[in-house]
Amino acid sequence: MKVIRSRIVWEGSSWRLRVNTLAMPDGTEIEKGVVEHPGSVVLVPLQNERSQPQILMLSQYRLSLERTIQELPAGTRHWHETWLACAQRELQEETGFRAGVFVHLGNIWPAPGISNEIMRIYLAYDLLYDPLPQDADERIEVRPFPLETLLTLIKNGRLQDAKTIIALQKTADYLQNNPIPPAT
Repeated sequence: MKVIRSRIVWEGSSWRLRVNTLAMPDGTEIEKGVVEHPGSVVLVPLQNERSQPQILMLSQYRLSLERTIQELPAGTRHWHETWLACAQRELQEETGFRAGVFVHLGNIWPAPGISNEIMRIYLAYDLLYDPLPQDADERIEVRPFPLETLLTLIKNGRLQDAKTIIALQKTADYLQNNPIPPAT
């Protein structure tokens, strides 16, 4: 396959839709749409003040699902924003905390069949309460959970958000070999 024409048919503030015309090996042409995305972050906010570390989870309504779900904080990067600036902004907007330490746990492609979006996963700790205003369309409840409880919810099928499942599993793997020092 080879792209022979490409045009943007819609552009919003956080993504755009490109339609590509492709030349197929048999000589035919087809059109395929691609969502061009600046990237996003998912955050695993770890509170380590208690005897058992807690992960801050969000409960928020998702219009596309027409229901409230449990998930980790996440959000879209602005086109020219650094990854860490996006991570700090989203963490403060959605949880009210900022982090002293971010650990990059890896990247995922949430929907490679339709989008070029890359989602970076960060463990965030040394949290300090320092809220930013929430986005106008978000009504979020923040609750701490032990990591083990969340891993059990994954095993029981009670957590279904893919980015949350992957980020929590990556966090569990990371923490097996890299204990987080207690908060001072």
